[in-house]
Amino acid sequence: MTREDAKAAIKTILDYIEGDRKGVETREGLVNTPERVVSMFEEIFSGYQESAEDILDSTFNGENYDGIVLLKNVEFHSTCEHHLQPFSGVGHVAYIPVDRIVGISKLARLLDLHAKRLQNQERITQSVAQDLVTYLSPLGAAVILEASHGCMKCRGVMKQSASMVTSSMKGVFFERVEARNELLQLIKS
Repeated sequence: MTREDAKAAIKTILDYIEGDRKGVETREGLVNTPERVVSMFEEIFSGYQESAEDILDSTFNGENYDGIVLLKNVEFHSTCEHHLQPFSGVGHVAYIPVDRIVGISKLARLLDLHAKRLQNQERITQSVAQDLVTYLSPLGAAVILEASHGCMKCRGVMKQSASMVTSSMKGVFFERVEARNELLQLIKS
């Protein structure tokens, strides 16, 4: 599919919404909407253009650091694959290195990589944790996301204050309650 095909598809959807009133051709606010929507899609779905391997390929000597590395309160925005509604929130991404560490911005970029796709929150959570395991081979990896979903706020049940929490614990964070509790305490602090 080409960019022009995508713009034509958006125009068709706008015609459907407008009830074939031809506002897309005549109304100033709609004339360039197909172009704007396709440009927006290229930005908000840019996670398809990069890989976790690209993000996590550069590591540093951990200098015997054996504690938890935690990046907390990382804002993210995604799009629900079920209703094409936005959802956004904060994530906490952690790992315990064996001998290699990554630059801290890589953890935020990894979360963005998965969030900038058509998604569900559970898959983002699981994918980020699994990528940390796959590419860093840490003692443990953990991801906790909390988000509010447009499909809950703007349609259906109309619950404005509801948020959803998902978690994925790998390695020692799954196997040892002490490691998991230490992580949760760090997130609360």
